[in-house]
Amino acid sequence: MMFERFTDEARLVVANASEYARRLGHRYIGGEHLLLAAASTGQPASEVMRAHGVTPELVEEEIVRRVGLGAGAGLFAGLDRDALATIGIDLDAVRARLEASFGPQALASAAQAAHRDPRRRPGPRPPRLVRRWRRRCRARRAIAVPAAGGITPPEVTGRYRAPGPPPSGHIPFTPAAKKILELTVREATAMQDSHIGVEHIVLVLTVVGSGLVPPILSAAGAPPQALRAAILDRYRQAS
Repeated sequence: MMFERFTDEARLVVANASEYARRLGHRYIGGEHLLLAAASTGQPASEVMRAHGVTPELVEEEIVRRVGLGAGAGLFAGLDRDALATIGIDLDAVRARLEASFGPQALASAAQAAHRDPRRRPGPRPPRLVRRWRRRCRARRAIAVPAAGGITPPEVTGRYRAPGPPPSGHIPFTPAAKKILELTVREATAMQDSHIGVEHIVLVLTVVGSGLVPPILSAAGAPPQALRAAILDRYRQAS
């Protein structure tokens, strides 16, 4: 990944996705957090998103409705709360019972395990040289996007904040979120751009096929193909 190609605004989107995750008490950064951060900027792509109903308020509302707040939120990703409620299953009550029985840290650990790279498999400890080589490979692949141009990102705002202190330390990207950032390079190449901007992140979000992004766009009434076409048209007019 060539993160030096990211514009300051794109770097801020990635940095703010982490801050939104912390605010909601989530111990992972998923595509939904990137979507929330992208919808909150003043960039043309973000303006197109909001014009199509993909507002920060709606995205945040959908994230909380679908996965909740706080530790273990990722365990409920993709579940339809309304559908479950019709058969008498209250996810908030399930969460409360789990926390009462096993403690909030158990939920946090389970959520982290749920978002761990599926390619990692338990097994015998490899030799030291192999472990060292793997660490070097991970370091080369690591996603580490610094704050744009030395500018301190403003505190993210929103309607929801998880109770208690926010998660501290490093919050990992899910494999899906990493893939989204990797695909921005392909979008930039397709548009013959030498930089990677907010528009490239948003364009990738319109073609995501799994996770929370597609149902959130559906809830906003924004068909991905129409949203993508509008963003491309906006940037063609500006060029």
